[in-house]
Amino acid sequence: MTPAFAFATAQTIRFGRGEAARAVPDILAMGKRILLVTGANTSRADWLHAALTAEGATVTVNPTDGEPDIAQISAGVALARDAGAQVVVALGGGAAIDAGKAIAALTPAHRPMMDHLEVVGKGLPLDVPPLKFVALPSTAGTGAEVTKNAVISVPEAQRKVSLRDNRMLPHLAIIDPSLTDHCPRAVTLASGLDAITQVIEPYLCTRANPLTDALCADAIPRGLKALRTLMAGEDPDARDSMAWVSLCGGIALANAGLGVIHGLAGPLGGLSGANHGAICGALLPHGLAMNAARGADPDRIGRIDQWITDALGDTPLHDWSRAAGLPGLTAQGITEQHRNEAAEMAATSSSMKANPVPLTPDDLRQIMRDAQ
Repeated sequence: MTPAFAFATAQTIRFGRGEAARAVPDILAMGKRILLVTGANTSRADWLHAALTAEGATVTVNPTDGEPDIAQISAGVALARDAGAQVVVALGGGAAIDAGKAIAALTPAHRPMMDHLEVVGKGLPLDVPPLKFVALPSTAGTGAEVTKNAVISVPEAQRKVSLRDNRMLPHLAIIDPSLTDHCPRAVTLASGLDAITQVIEPYLCTRANPLTDALCADAIPRGLKALRTLMAGEDPDARDSMAWVSLCGGIALANAGLGVIHGLAGPLGGLSGANHGAICGALLPHGLAMNAARGADPDRIGRIDQWITDALGDTPLHDWSRAAGLPGLTAQGITEQHRNEAAEMAATSSSMKANPVPLTPDDLRQIMRDAQ
């Protein structure tokens, strides 16, 4: 029997090379006062800034440095309010898109940010709908362009938590794979493994449904093969595939859930400051193995194992990732103390709620030891 399920995603998704350049009229139709959220290197968004201002828009640029934290989001909200922003546009990696999504959500809000944050705050829904929000990813990893949450670091709590509301789904998501061309190798590897994790975990999790299954079953083998190709050299077809996999992952996790890998990655990132995608990549083989050992669906585990073998041959995923340059947890600056704290903190992680089987703190510690 097909289970009952709901499905939500961005209002409009456009996918394909050249779509970014065609987005300007649609952005301007939402408003002429625009907050443009970028990564630390704002020059990568110069083309969009110029195109918008050429059509009469007033554009205020808000660069983000690293993964967003409370201070960065608060500053962005103040900037958006001062500018009278009608639309927030984010062009960059997952951090920039999460920052833009949070700024769009909180700029019109009446309550303080902490009232809406999960785990460390009250987790209340937004009291006012967000500003219009447009996402243009320049990496293929997080799928943040089609998710309904923004991950925000809370340094004083050493946690990464979510601001979450269904109305935070972008009004327009533009996935133009050309924006990811020639992305640095290390970024490609870490973000690519994050994208692959985000189609594997929804495929295994307790809330999988026929729509997310269809997306994930296509994306898992496609992503593994594309990432292998990109580790050998630049390839536009493989970039297109990874952009598709990232999109599928964002849709799938927003509608089904994740599991132990992301359940641990959030606390580990908050405690250590290590890169989210690299943490996920290091944990992935060992989270899969622990779920299999504790009784996760053997048919689904078997299909994933076969897809990995088809893409990588006889080389285990752990060995292939390390040979490609992915550092283990210890090399990422994650200590035994971080691991012990994360094992306890993961119990309250939203991602763990959908893991296919219950795992104990000792199981979680074992996963992290194997990922060192």
